[in-house]
Amino acid sequence: MATGQLFSKTTQALFYNYKQLPIQRMLDFDFLCGRETPSVAGIINPGSEGFQKLFFGQEEIAIPVHTAIEAACAAHPTADVFINFASYRSAAASSMAALKQPTIRVVAIIAEGVPESDTKQLIAYAKANNKVVIGPATVGGIQAGAFKIGDTAGTIDNIIQCKLYRPGSVGFVSKSGGMSNELYNTIARVTDGIYEGIAIGGDVFPGSTLSDHVLRFNNIPQVKMIVVLGELGGRDEYSLVEALKQGKINKPVVAWVSGTCATLFKSEVQFGHAGAKSGGEMESAQAKNQALREAGAAVPTSYEAFERAIKETFEKLVEEGKTTPVKEVTPPQIPEDLNTAIKSGKVRAPTHIISTISDDRGEEPAYAGVPMSSIVEQGLGVGDVISLLWFKRSLPRYCTRFIEICVMLCADHGPCVSGAHNTIVTARAGKDLVSSLVSGLLTIGPRFGGAIDDAARYFKDAYERGLTPYEFVESMKKKGIRVPGIGHRIKRGDNRDKRVELLQLFARTNFPSVKYMEYAVEVETYTLSKANNLVLNVDGAIGSLFLDLLAGSGMFTKQEIDEIVGIGYLNGLFVLARSIGLIGHTFDQKRLKQPLYRHPWEDVLYTK
Repeated sequence: MATGQLFSKTTQALFYNYKQLPIQRMLDFDFLCGRETPSVAGIINPGSEGFQKLFFGQEEIAIPVHTAIEAACAAHPTADVFINFASYRSAAASSMAALKQPTIRVVAIIAEGVPESDTKQLIAYAKANNKVVIGPATVGGIQAGAFKIGDTAGTIDNIIQCKLYRPGSVGFVSKSGGMSNELYNTIARVTDGIYEGIAIGGDVFPGSTLSDHVLRFNNIPQVKMIVVLGELGGRDEYSLVEALKQGKINKPVVAWVSGTCATLFKSEVQFGHAGAKSGGEMESAQAKNQALREAGAAVPTSYEAFERAIKETFEKLVEEGKTTPVKEVTPPQIPEDLNTAIKSGKVRAPTHIISTISDDRGEEPAYAGVPMSSIVEQGLGVGDVISLLWFKRSLPRYCTRFIEICVMLCADHGPCVSGAHNTIVTARAGKDLVSSLVSGLLTIGPRFGGAIDDAARYFKDAYERGLTPYEFVESMKKKGIRVPGIGHRIKRGDNRDKRVELLQLFARTNFPSVKYMEYAVEVETYTLSKANNLVLNVDGAIGSLFLDLLAGSGMFTKQEIDEIVGIGYLNGLFVLARSIGLIGHTFDQKRLKQPLYRHPWEDVLYTK
């Protein structure tokens, strides 16, 4: 168990199982406290990834969403608190996964009903590895003016009323989250407020105990007195009694154990929490209160007198000069959310687009964080710009040069191919540049220039499954699928596409590995044994070589490579390249002042 302060004004957390309201409350608390950075570094939402838009004061921010705990911890190594909003069914497994991450120091488990055997395993692992578990069945905890977990302390109005936007002098620990809110308010009325407050949770086996946190508070210089709210059931309070008797706590402790009314019932009563059930005289509220009183804690005669006991203890500290009340500060006003603001006449409108590739808000535009001036000064080319805007990173020069070669080789393939033909016909109809370009681009698909992604996808799958060219081609044949990237209307085995040869020569000379390309060549060897026109075409060459670029550069994970192929990046190269040629054909027809095109009737087979 940690021996000092758990949180600070720079603490950041990972939030498991996305819940909009608790996260927004954390971010609003951050703003209220004057934090410079949001306390939520990332969100873990199994099955989805991307970004969630939330507000940090008046600014809307995009918080990354990750599918796995390991990925989130790797992406946010400074986030050392794990806030687990999973259900009781999965809370234990996800909490254990978090505890096993070296970057995670504190785990807060919100769910009630976590199996006790699972909780015991979590407690044992945390103790063995010097980590802290708060909960299960907890609302969390708060360090005033610095950091809070989830819904701790409730609404912003309650936080302001309890003066939790700035640190006080009181350390507070309770089993109950609901009663914590009540005590935060009470303590704010009669002292200078909370420094840190923890609700350990109401289950029979809490991850950390009342005494664990009291001993921590004793080691925090800013905490001048300690308030403890226990409850009947269990024997947790007795560890605090022993610590007091042994002189381990040298700060004033004001304590109360609720549940004294249980004696009024003839039979055993189960209160709200799983652990709030007296199992004998020693577990009764009366016995615990008496033991704490005898050990030296200030214990009132009733809960109604609890506030007065806290007040008197604090006033004594002030009189003795052991503490100086914290000066009050005025917190900033939190902007209202849209629905509330509409009613009150104030508006905070959300954005509608997220952009991660470029930013034009500064003195000059930036591509993936690289200023335009830097791109020009470094002499970067079109391939470098594509690497920044498409892949969000600066690729090695051989990679960007390969991209540029692909663009040059695919820019045009004469006026007879379908895309160019469409563009020419449209331009001759008097349409503008954009219309003419789009009419040609719309022909790009599985049969014309749009097979690069499919070629990459199928070659990659076959290679990684260890299929021989025979097994790959024949399996595709059985499915009725033509092998993408294989076959040409004009080129033959004895008349290869010069573009393919140029790409292969460049890759063999510059790439660290060409395993996917060599596999595509082996497939071509087999298909040529079937028909002389089943050659590796430019789509297949670019698709296989781009796989080698992505894998060989060492700058992409397997997941990123799959995503690049799946989204359509590679077909994007053909679209970009062919746009150059289609624009050229449009200008050519306009310059030549060609009339409206009409297809000759002798070139049409008219039949019944």
